[in-house]
Amino acid sequence: MSTTISVASAQFGRDMEEAYRTIGALIEQAKQRGSDLLVLPEAALGGYLPSLGGGDESPEARQRRLESLPPALELGGPELARVAAMAGNMTVTLGFCEADGETRYNAAVTLCGDGILGSYRKVHQPLGENLCYSAGSEYPTFDTPVGRMGMQICYDKAFPEAARALSLGGAEIIASLSAWPTARTNATPNMEDDRWKQRFDIYDRARALENQVVWVASNQAGTFGSLRFVCSAKIVGPGGEVLADTGTQEGLATATLDVKEAMGAARGGGMYNLRDRRPELYGSVTKPNRVEELTYA
Repeated sequence: MSTTISVASAQFGRDMEEAYRTIGALIEQAKQRGSDLLVLPEAALGGYLPSLGGGDESPEARQRRLESLPPALELGGPELARVAAMAGNMTVTLGFCEADGETRYNAAVTLCGDGILGSYRKVHQPLGENLCYSAGSEYPTFDTPVGRMGMQICYDKAFPEAARALSLGGAEIIASLSAWPTARTNATPNMEDDRWKQRFDIYDRARALENQVVWVASNQAGTFGSLRFVCSAKIVGPGGEVLADTGTQEGLATATLDVKEAMGAARGGGMYNLRDRRPELYGSVTKPNRVEELTYA
């Protein structure tokens, strides 16, 4: 059975009503393409952080940072219910700032008109993001109308263990939501040459290929605060092939494939990566970090 997937590179900020208008327009565009699944970026509701860093920031700068956070939304609140109603019979994945009491998480949710199907809290935090958010602690997978899914957010894609945990949980489609910016140093006028953009693309293809799953990578577009985003929303097949891509432009990429058939072809060609694992040899991978013991020539 064929599934049509759309993924967005789009700009989102603090204005919630504008976010709903953008989400509504993308949902309608995806519906016109016959999409069963639409993946929106990290922080689609409320926008991302205006800057990263902060290792040596002053108390005053920290206070300004905390005052400029996106709105914190409850998982069962009216904001996500509004998006669920807009989604109807389409499955939609999007990012937001989740409130759990006084604690905030950089979070993602997959939902449809029937309600929330799965949620996730970002585990890996880059460049001072921990000053604003608490870290999640698990990689859940869950069933949806388009198959079994998992989610991760931005920096998570740099860790092969994260995608592997989802694939071992039975995920057929992994939605990777991002607000992935250009490099902060050695800026290039041509975004295609940006080294962080190239990393983004390498990670997407590698994570799909090594787990032989369908990988759907959204991203923010435009600018927010000091950040400029690389766009590059894409759908990658289980063989690592890019099926659709927005490039360095804002837009919607769409591809249609039989997910189970594509996975079967990738895993049935002599390289079934999950089956051929040797987990008894990988114990050192999950031991407590010893990075400080490593030396480099």
